[in-house]
Amino acid sequence: MSPPNLLFVTLDQFRGDSMSCAGHPVVRTPTLDALAAQGVRFARHYAASAPCAPGRAALYTGMYQMNNRVVGNGTPLDDRFDNIARVARRAGYSPILFGYTDQGVDPRTVTDPNDPRLSDYEGVLPGFDVGLDLTAQDTAWSAWLSDLGYEIHDYETMLATESERPSEHSVSTFLTNHVIEWLADAPSATPWFVHASFIRPHPPFNAPGEFATMYDPGQCPAALPIGENRHMLHDVLLSLPITAAPKDAVGIAQIRAQYYGMISHVDAQLARIIDTIKARGEWENTVVVVTSDHGEQLGDQGLIQKAGYFESSYHIAALIRDPRCATTSGTTVHEFTEAVDIMPTVCECIGVDIPTQCDGLPLTPFLQGATPPWWRSSAHYEWDWRDIFIPATNDIWPWDRRLERNHLTVQRSDTRAYVHFGDGTWKCFDLEADPTWRTEITDAAIVLEEAQAMLNWQTEHLDRNMTGMLLRNGGMGRWPVPHPDLIPSVDAHAEV
Repeated sequence: MSPPNLLFVTLDQFRGDSMSCAGHPVVRTPTLDALAAQGVRFARHYAASAPCAPGRAALYTGMYQMNNRVVGNGTPLDDRFDNIARVARRAGYSPILFGYTDQGVDPRTVTDPNDPRLSDYEGVLPGFDVGLDLTAQDTAWSAWLSDLGYEIHDYETMLATESERPSEHSVSTFLTNHVIEWLADAPSATPWFVHASFIRPHPPFNAPGEFATMYDPGQCPAALPIGENRHMLHDVLLSLPITAAPKDAVGIAQIRAQYYGMISHVDAQLARIIDTIKARGEWENTVVVVTSDHGEQLGDQGLIQKAGYFESSYHIAALIRDPRCATTSGTTVHEFTEAVDIMPTVCECIGVDIPTQCDGLPLTPFLQGATPPWWRSSAHYEWDWRDIFIPATNDIWPWDRRLERNHLTVQRSDTRAYVHFGDGTWKCFDLEADPTWRTEITDAAIVLEEAQAMLNWQTEHLDRNMTGMLLRNGGMGRWPVPHPDLIPSVDAHAEV
């Protein structure tokens, strides 16, 4: 078989339980269901961090936040890191992006102090060609709507009013149109790598056209309740308008109905792309990866958006359909998998060595029907909120290290969830007795065991770029492979 085409699809803020193939009682996702029936669904797949830029940095580099250090929307992505687009180029592809990647430029590669990229984190991941730029600052969708006769507002308002327009005029349809147009002109003899990065089901909670009324709010599942013995961070999030859910069940149900409508609409757009690939005669040589950057609270624990430590913000969808692995079609994997596993998996899929930087593990054994005996027994994710304080600490940074305490790490196993905060406080939940994250464990011996396991995880995943080799007999062990596209083109110490 020739090198495969690769369709890499992300839905923003897409929970792992929000598909009918995942057992959801209401939402309808026929396209994703069909992909799951032809491929492998990873039922316990977790984002590495939130919000968008940190989540995507982990997805694109295969590195945990503690190593890639993208800690907020606005943190630059270090240009020395490899990524999924650069990997694709080394395999001979010309990877093309439709949508956005939310990755800020490394300022050490910028020579002009007035470069607009120094004021915007919504940059394009290095290595991608751009078929359609749908960052919030882009005007392509707005210009199209203007040509159709609509009154144009800012990007957020245009998203918030999608229910007032036919779904054919939505941002998801607009993106899909561009993917299909590009495929129509793509040479059939050359394998392609397309990243379709949909903004939906990201807020504002407003599904387009007929999808806005597709779901009855009264039929939507109830949100998980708020626990009584809360960490102060939970209380802070409950007090913020951006993260506090509506106080009434009706308001939460309305949000859920719109969220499900957005998912079903993207599902329909994905069907259009797949139909185009089939019409080109390429379906049996196309690998499809569908996932997300992070989840969405949807009212669980009294919260919306993506923040804090509850798994509603981090449990995400993951489907991989590889026609070369037909024997595992329809398989559901219940081992813990993570966003950092996607890049190593893509590397093996397209025949490129996995970079030494990667913390993730290739999911290839699961695609081939095997479960490695050494596979992880828990998932980990991180959340950092220092971006709130950076503007106020510029005058005392870097000597006041209290900024480093504004983060947390979660270890989620079959039976427990351990949350460690940067100030030394912690929470430990008994998920075997109560999967709603409200029953706490206070037994010191159990908490110590969880804390030690988290420490082991952190020490095992420190930067390993050079740690697998020895300078003996001309070099021994695993060599970090140098790539010309990772060598800075400007002085790394240049002033900006």
